[in-house]
Amino acid sequence: MLAKLTSKNQLTLPKSITAAIGATEYFDVEASNGRIVLTPVRIQRGDAVRAKLAELDLQEQDIADAVAWTRQPPAAKATRKK
Repeated sequence: MLAKLTSKNQLTLPKSITAAIGATEYFDVEASNGRIVLTPVRIQRGDAVRAKLAELDLQEQDIADAVAWTRQPPAAKATRKK
């Protein structure tokens, strides 16, 4: 089967191929011996959360501060200066 690469570097996979591998949004992509190899990847929700936490560079103290803030009575939260 042929698939055409667009000017925006997008490739549409044939429906028969996507049907054969099942529902997936992400693929691991690698070049091997002049071939492009796509491997379906199932992203777990926890992985997405960990990636976002890494992106935000949160430290343990940041988490502790957030938990302490949420445990304050509502009146204390309203008067806290930013």
